[in-house]
Amino acid sequence: MLQAVGGSMLNPVAMSIIRNTFDDWRERAQAIGVWGAVTGIALALGPILGGLLVQSVGWRSIFWVNIPIGVLAIVLSNAYIPESKAVTPRRLDPIGQILVIVVLASTTYAIIEGSSRRWNSIEILGLFGLALLGLAALARYELRRREALIEMRFFKSLPFSGATLIAVASFFAFGGFLFLNTLYLQDARGLSALDAGLDTLPTAGAIVLFSSLFGRMVGRFGARPSLVLAGSAMALGSFLLTSLSPATSFDRLFLAYVVFGIGFGAVNAPITNTAVSGMGASKAGVASAVAATSRQIGQTLGVGIVGSAVAAGLGRGTLSRNFADTTHVDWWLLSACGGFVFVLGLVSTSSWAARAAHRTAQKFELEDGLLRLPNSS
Repeated sequence: MLQAVGGSMLNPVAMSIIRNTFDDWRERAQAIGVWGAVTGIALALGPILGGLLVQSVGWRSIFWVNIPIGVLAIVLSNAYIPESKAVTPRRLDPIGQILVIVVLASTTYAIIEGSSRRWNSIEILGLFGLALLGLAALARYELRRREALIEMRFFKSLPFSGATLIAVASFFAFGGFLFLNTLYLQDARGLSALDAGLDTLPTAGAIVLFSSLFGRMVGRFGARPSLVLAGSAMALGSFLLTSLSPATSFDRLFLAYVVFGIGFGAVNAPITNTAVSGMGASKAGVASAVAATSRQIGQTLGVGIVGSAVAAGLGRGTLSRNFADTTHVDWWLLSACGGFVFVLGLVSTSSWAARAAHRTAQKFELEDGLLRLPNSS
């Protein structure tokens, strides 16, 4: 739980730092691309170093290694990161936070347990009903609150709404992609943890190489080309695995991993840049927090739904014989997520969406100006 609290702070703060350090949107897009490349490096090293540590030192070492990393982060933060904050400090929103936890926890638990407890059981239907009631209560409460946990007004900006949905869809696909391939390589193909990590290097390597490249592309050509290519590549990479079997050649796996990695590497810079671009500097942290939360929601749902579908599809027999066949529907689902990113990329970067974002930004600027007046209500 303590690790989760710390992890939940990282992405919003990172995006806020980038937004407040780089005023020019082209430089900001390139910086976000570099940030995405570093994420790719972490993805590349994580499975390999994790597998190596587990096989050599033991599984507890994956926790010990976080201690020097945390100490280094504290030292570097104090030395190099400039402070930035809103003109008016935001109040805590405990009721909104509780409602968010209720919605996410009940939805995730219902998805994970649905296949084993039956989808039409009272418990599962009750959990989904609780999630819907919590979502309705959250929207009603946040719309009435002056300093809401989730700024519902952000969603009046079509680029921001599009970026949020793209984040959910792309990280849904990414979470499901990693989940399925981890099980497939280790359980269906019999690889060790280290060998499975090495086999996923093509995906991580493509993310590293193309995140920075597409950050520059966003800075030069805008978000649309990168989003369109990202959706197409993720859809194609998943489609290549829709006929997965225990005998699928590693050449085909390599191609699918590279293509999907290119797509995921292309999506980070444009969605993050789109989410914080239209917002004032004081709103960047809140906007990026929503975008970061959308990523985590997407990845959680991806693992939960894909895992639930696999569990429901597995019948009698050994895992290695049946697992690959049960994933076919999941790969079609992940491919559809890529298509969804493609369509949203076109819509959220249209001139109509740009005008909506401009109107939203003007409203925020007006509100910030009123808050600075000493006698404003």
